[in-house]
Amino acid sequence: MPHESIVITGAREHNLKGIDLTLPRDKMIVITGLSGSGKSSLAFDTIYAEGQRRYVESLSAYARQFLGQMEKPDVDHIDGLSPAISIDQKGSSRNPRSTVGTVTEIYDYMRLLWARIGHPHCPKCGREISKQSIEQIADQVLALPAGTRLMITAPMVQGRKGEHREVFEEARRGGYVRARVDGELRDLSETISLDKKYKHDIEIVVDRVVIGPDLRSRLHDSLEQAAKLADGIILLIPVDESSGLSQMLFSQDYACVYDGISMEEPAPRNFSFNSPHGACTVCTGLGLRMEVDEDAVVPDDSLSIMGGALAGWTKGPSQRWLAEVVEAVARRFKIPIDAPWRDLTDAQRRVILHGLPKDETVRMRYVSHSGTVRYFEAHYEGVIPNLQRRYRETDSDWVKQEIERLMMQRPCPACSGRRLKPEFLAVTVDGMSIADFTSPSARDTSPARCSRRSVSGSASSTTSGSTTSPSTAPRRP
Repeated sequence: MPHESIVITGAREHNLKGIDLTLPRDKMIVITGLSGSGKSSLAFDTIYAEGQRRYVESLSAYARQFLGQMEKPDVDHIDGLSPAISIDQKGSSRNPRSTVGTVTEIYDYMRLLWARIGHPHCPKCGREISKQSIEQIADQVLALPAGTRLMITAPMVQGRKGEHREVFEEARRGGYVRARVDGELRDLSETISLDKKYKHDIEIVVDRVVIGPDLRSRLHDSLEQAAKLADGIILLIPVDESSGLSQMLFSQDYACVYDGISMEEPAPRNFSFNSPHGACTVCTGLGLRMEVDEDAVVPDDSLSIMGGALAGWTKGPSQRWLAEVVEAVARRFKIPIDAPWRDLTDAQRRVILHGLPKDETVRMRYVSHSGTVRYFEAHYEGVIPNLQRRYRETDSDWVKQEIERLMMQRPCPACSGRRLKPEFLAVTVDGMSIADFTSPSARDTSPARCSRRSVSGSASSTTSGSTTSPSTAPRRP
């Protein structure tokens, strides 16, 4: 039966004078008191020291030689203790990606945990994906009822438009005689014509087998051949429809065979938002993105477009060209440029602020220094996309600062503020991604939730990427 408390008897470390204490497990505990009252002596020099010592003693002699052994603390007995972690006290970090978890380095343990025991899922359809060897696939096939007849096929095309003549030609050159096209078995010696306007499924038939005790060698060779043809994907099709078996799709890689999404084997670096291997490619691991705020672009809706409603976008000689562009768009869509912004329709405002579709152009007017007037067709990207693009592309700090006045931080649209790439956010332990596990604050993390969601040797409370348990104590600065 698991212990419900940590019982300390006769703690005499440093200035502790035979302290007896019972601490509840699965709780966040804060030790307070005057300076010199023995807070650190109890938390670090007694509880942590004994927990770490017991853990190191449980390891092999070979492993112990690489770890520092702590001395046994001056205490009569501690009961209900689990392996303990001590976190260094450090100064604040200026890294905008830092959290409590990364600063205290507890997040490193979480990354290792998710990389080693996490279950990868497809970020699109949510199906669990795993890496399987040919031997593992063969074991699953041989576990089917004896006498089951199967076709071993290599899926070459899955739901793609086209005629796919090269697929059939390559299969003929490889010596294969049959293919399954859109569910129909076809002979490769005949001419197979497909309508390029429709999506098709093509599987090359590698072998036909009957499950039996002497099949392993042949089955292994056929599975390897199918995997080599289809880049690690194998489709097994029951020949007898009355068998009640469904098609079985296998993959040698971490890939979703249904959506075609693949990922590398999870490693600790993939769960770090400080590493390009794991950080969201849109927000680079910040979880936030600077975006132009529509209210800041139009601070006073009583002004007209030409009266300066667009936050100075059409004011001053340096912005004359932008003003002429807006005028051209306004003429095209009959938008009054002298009317107050508030009087424009939503559609008219949307055109000015967010631009036109990429394939649509507007006739622009250009006046050269000599006074020559010329006309040309050009795309109009819109005020907000123009500011976003200039902010990304400019090397001028002054331009960046000017545009930043019109911007605000919003959660990244790609990762929803969770900082990691979608394929690694889809790796779960006990049904939770690493972002789900580390996101609750200390106030929002209840003991019941900690007990239910604990994935380590001792129950703990996880707060914004950090973990604090009854047997975890801060190290003295």
